Amino acid sequence: MDANGGAVIAEVLKKHGIGHLFALCGGHISPILVQAKRAGIHVVDVRHEASAVFAADAMARLTGIPGVAAVTAGPGVTNTITALKNAQMAQTPLVLLGGAAATVIKGRGSLQDIDQISLVKSIVKIAVTINRNCDIVPILEHAFQVAQSDVPGPVFVECPIDLLYSEAMVRQWYGIKSGAAGPEGIKSKLFQFYLERHLDRLFTCDFDAMEPIPREIATPEFKPGKIETAARLLSQARQPVLIIGSQALLQPTQAAKLAAAVERIGAPVFLTGMARGLMGKTHPLHLRHHRKQALKAADLVLLAGMPCDFRLDYGRSFHPKVKLVAMNRSKSDLNLNRKPSLAMHADPFESVCALAEAVGSPPARWSAWIDTLRQTDARREDQIAAMAQTPTQGVHPIRLFRALDDFIDERSILVADGGDFVATAAYTLHPRGPLRWLDPGPFGTLGVGAGFAMGAQLSRKEAEVWLLYGDGAAGYSLQEFDTFVRHGLPVIAVVGNDAGWAQIARDQVKIFADDVGTVLRSTDYHRVAEGFGAEGFVIRAQEEILPTLQSARAAAQRGVPVLINVLIGKTDFREGSVSM
Repeated sequence: MDANGGAVIAEVLKKHGIGHLFALCGGHISPILVQAKRAGIHVVDVRHEASAVFAADAMARLTGIPGVAAVTAGPGVTNTITALKNAQMAQTPLVLLGGAAATVIKGRGSLQDIDQISLVKSIVKIAVTINRNCDIVPILEHAFQVAQSDVPGPVFVECPIDLLYSEAMVRQWYGIKSGAAGPEGIKSKLFQFYLERHLDRLFTCDFDAMEPIPREIATPEFKPGKIETAARLLSQARQPVLIIGSQALLQPTQAAKLAAAVERIGAPVFLTGMARGLMGKTHPLHLRHHRKQALKAADLVLLAGMPCDFRLDYGRSFHPKVKLVAMNRSKSDLNLNRKPSLAMHADPFESVCALAEAVGSPPARWSAWIDTLRQTDARREDQIAAMAQTPTQGVHPIRLFRALDDFIDERSILVADGGDFVATAAYTLHPRGPLRWLDPGPFGTLGVGAGFAMGAQLSRKEAEVWLLYGDGAAGYSLQEFDTFVRHGLPVIAVVGNDAGWAQIARDQVKIFADDVGTVLRSTDYHRVAEGFGAEGFVIRAQEEILPTLQSARAAAQRGVPVLINVLIGKTDFREGSVSM
């Protein structure tokens, strides 16, 4: 086949270190998929377009290289909207390639032809259309640059179908169509002239001469003077607290350096989002519980890579007189809901590392403060352990997670997709290291599970990937077990099956005495997975947990994906947990 736009796109992806392209096939993008495969890129074909974007999202978070997905035009693009918005709010760099109608018939009612740019532009950093073959490389290079620069996020590149095939083939298509109208008529001759001029503009450049030239990534740089001020404020504090958010992990290969910097600063720290697990399982500075109580007592809070949104009660979690030092790539997030005492518009990872270099040894007076917080943390752990002993009709979810926490190894990655079940996991599971926990982020999206697990397993082939599903959330992507099987991805899914949307039902029933819309069936999810070619297990009692986990691990080590259907009981562990 002659050189074509699909081959050019594949070459750009390869030059940017893209090893996996997540996609759902469609006539508008066939050349991209075929040429990517020929270029040595692993094309991972999924069962729903959202899963392709979620998988690209996870891979970007774990590698620091933008994830890439390709979907067909129209409904292929519209099916990605939620996943794109999730990536935007999580500040994940990714590139979505969307098929589109041929340039000459765009807007004239062709199959799956809609105004995709207007549809997606509010939820991506840029949304652009390739209008000439000369623009393929510059637009893609710009897309990768924008996705990673400043505040990272998703970008959308629309790829018209006639720019993906060879010039000779496209000229043949247009020639056949124009000839059918009657070559002798003046209208036909004028139309032929228009088509020829249109194709001349479309194929101005030589496909074989196109060469990718990656562009420089721009990030805001911290000002040394502000680092000195932050160090002074920290040295004066008596009861400081650090909060490390996801944005501090935008350079995942530097996670160990970030952890060392936090340790050197020596203040107690809460970890959120992608930062969970940064300090390992049992680091003495890491706190897990009663964050709001600690923030109310703190006289200085260092907020690195997280805004004052609902997770911090819109800035009301802090003491009114607290010194707030905020580090963020986003100017708007720096001042969201609460104006900081010191605002640092800079990369939080680099800022924390610079601060660690600027401070001296942690003041001795911090020891009593840290001891107080650790005692509070320990009491909460004891309370949770006691709650695990309360009777339930099925397996107690806390007992399940405590057993799982003892079972997972140092390389295990935990993927969270659900409401009540997953929130319980967040209180009881301990990621063993950085980049070992994946959740949707601040959008709170259900349905990320299979895509995230895919991206995690492909980027960390040696790791056990545990996909924690609420039974409601499982319904969004259970069909991707077919993808796991076809691509040899030994993901282990654990479904907390309490036959309902428990997080919603708990407050809805209490307030309105009505469970409408919150009741599910106690479905045999393990049999559904078996139907896709995976291995399925069911746990009905506490004593079945350990042997089932062992059997699941053995199956995964053979390369077989697994689903464990756990019939859990209902608890009041998270009473009043709905966020506003």
